[in-house]
Amino acid sequence: MTAPPDLAPRRATGGPAPGAFGPGGSGGSGAGGAEHTDAWIVERSWDEPDVFSVLFDRYADDIHRYVARRLGTEAADDLMAETFVIAFQQRRRYDVSRPQVRPWLYGIATHLVGGHRRAEARRLRALARAASTADTGGSGDGEPMADRVAARVSAEGLRAELAGALAALPARYRDVLLVVAWGDLDYAEAAEALGVPVGTVRSRLHRARKKLRAALGGSDPTRLHDEHEESRDE
Repeated sequence: MTAPPDLAPRRATGGPAPGAFGPGGSGGSGAGGAEHTDAWIVERSWDEPDVFSVLFDRYADDIHRYVARRLGTEAADDLMAETFVIAFQQRRRYDVSRPQVRPWLYGIATHLVGGHRRAEARRLRALARAASTADTGGSGDGEPMADRVAARVSAEGLRAELAGALAALPARYRDVLLVVAWGDLDYAEAAEALGVPVGTVRSRLHRARKKLRAALGGSDPTRLHDEHEESRDE
């Protein structure tokens, strides 16, 4: 990934300045070789802004992948960069009692995706429609329609049926579901990311998955967490 403009200068030098991460080493290690927490890096970046680039190196690919699955690769390039620019600009407001910034970054990214609600729903519906016509035969360009659709859906990481079911979800349910399933956040992290109580996360997630199971004949391909964790929502 290419760093957003505010983070580019440090990366252009090929690495952090000597001693930027404490007396014990460079990169992400300090005394004893232990990697610094995200919160430590954020706080250090208040006085040494270039240090913030370490967080870009750690999480840019994850954020890009999450946004790409929701809006496509082209939009993800811009929104991933914008996520880190916003985070950099707001770094002094970060609660450094929270050691990991992943929920914060996913919250910013999800908020940015929220500005593209219609585009996301259109894209999901288009994937579902494309697959539904995949068995109509060749497209006239020598490549069977089914092959082209299968390749596209595979590249997007979505089954056509799932795309249609996600498009039908209310946005607030889709946000919770996907930040858990695709962002791999637990319930507490999802609550932090979305700025809602954990109980709201559980309730929305339960309702979203119930709707998915109804639409997909009882299956839920987004369900990645332990059975006992979701059973609290039943």
